[in-house]
Amino acid sequence: MLEGLGKYKIMGINARNRDFIFPNNRRRFYPLVDDKLLTKKLALEAGIQVPELYGVIEFINQAGQVAEIAAPHKQFVIKPARGSGGDGITLVKDVIGGSFQKANGELISAGDMQYYITNILGGMYSMGGSSDKAILEYVVQFDPIFNEITYQGVPDIRIIVYKGVPIMAMLRLPTRKSDGKANLHKGGIGVGIEMSTGSTMYGVQGSKFVNEHPETLKPLAGRQIPRWPFLLEMASKFYDITKLGYVGVDIVLDKDKGPMVLEANARPGIAIQIANRCGLLSRTEKVDAVDVSKFTLRDRVNFALNAYK
Repeated sequence: MLEGLGKYKIMGINARNRDFIFPNNRRRFYPLVDDKLLTKKLALEAGIQVPELYGVIEFINQAGQVAEIAAPHKQFVIKPARGSGGDGITLVKDVIGGSFQKANGELISAGDMQYYITNILGGMYSMGGSSDKAILEYVVQFDPIFNEITYQGVPDIRIIVYKGVPIMAMLRLPTRKSDGKANLHKGGIGVGIEMSTGSTMYGVQGSKFVNEHPETLKPLAGRQIPRWPFLLEMASKFYDITKLGYVGVDIVLDKDKGPMVLEANARPGIAIQIANRCGLLSRTEKVDAVDVSKFTLRDRVNFALNAYK
């Protein structure tokens, strides 16, 4: 069976950790992507657009001041600075009296909101369970090209970057099952993207291949991602600003503000291979076959556009 998997150049989780993350990602650089506040700062310094930061809650005595800190914004996202896997993220679409209305219409009382913030600060959603901060930021207004294939939440585009070269990408779509979140392990859909064109291909939800979004019944394939070379450039820049040789970069498309980086991940998952029906090793081998150390940013993007047809 292992021989069969090798034929398709599938990267297993042990190979990812042993052969790609360990030799290419120095631990001292992990905080640059594990802490979303640091990631925002680095991205802005590099000229990469990110969702606007409305405020940060650091202390327990600020936990009851969410509406005050986010004012004058009625809509905002609350997330743990060191969260992972989409845990602990809440989208507030309106403030009604003293309550907060979520994307699904559910109301959160002021007391429950204070309790939720306290849990974030206590590290309930953070990596390693260490104390954390709560970030309040702009709600992405997703591009209408995704209207037919999403449910409530915001789709994002995950791009894997190896030694600065974007090597594989997928569109992640929220569903009813994922409660409006794009994370695949929560029930979101992953759709492979053709690297040379930015056009969507196959979809996967859990262990099943899917061709349509389960809520809208619209086809997933053949959707052109706008400004595809520019998105590859944004992702590739993260190699320069974080020095991480193997990194996943999550990008959203805002209908008014354009592409923004949501976050980056030093330990990106391997399910992207299923969405693309292609093994990651077939992509990394092409990068390792040439000396990319002298490549410029433009060279790396051009390599990605031409090497994986």
